[in-house]
Amino acid sequence: MGGGSRRGARADTSGRAAGRYTFSLQWCLVFLACLFPAWRWVWLGYAGQLGVNPPEFLIRSSGIWSLVALGAVLAVSPMRRWAGWTAPLRYRRMLGLFAFFYATLHVLGWALWEWGFALAPMWQDILQRTFLQVGALAYVPLIWMALTSTRGWRLRLGAWWQRLHYAIYPVAALSLWHFWLMRSGKTDYADVWWAIAAALVLGLARLRRGAK
Repeated sequence: MGGGSRRGARADTSGRAAGRYTFSLQWCLVFLACLFPAWRWVWLGYAGQLGVNPPEFLIRSSGIWSLVALGAVLAVSPMRRWAGWTAPLRYRRMLGLFAFFYATLHVLGWALWEWGFALAPMWQDILQRTFLQVGALAYVPLIWMALTSTRGWRLRLGAWWQRLHYAIYPVAALSLWHFWLMRSGKTDYADVWWAIAAALVLGLARLRRGAK
């Protein structure tokens, strides 16, 4: 009896250790995959292969990779619900923080290379260009979510934490609109209101589902 119990305990301990090792390895692989675009930019810069306009390349590339990370965050829940795949839940916070990381590089690149961090001209540019207004509306909630992504903030905010982080849905919608407006060169303000309306509908629908 005693020997069997000890062997069972050792097997259980070994199983937990193997599980922790697998999780750590997967975490490192996901982290390295998320960081790969930034490493690639460094390598391209070192090799002088950032194209004829390196600042524009870096601004646009960081924005695109922020969208990719946002898409990965949004894919986690459907994978769990429809495919029963729960492993990505462990990495959702990391993916969200990388979305914020690349979005911040995108904003800083625009502020530095377009305006040299001159606040007054930057503000005027935002007021005059629709796609910048939509981008700003998408970026501000990302700051809130990144700052409150820790376990401590989750405990402090309680149920409000989940409601705050439902903002990922309108953020994703606004980010897509920002990208579309930038690519199409549109300047009419009607598109902004359509983007806001779509984001609000998505956010409210998600809140209602969460409340049930």
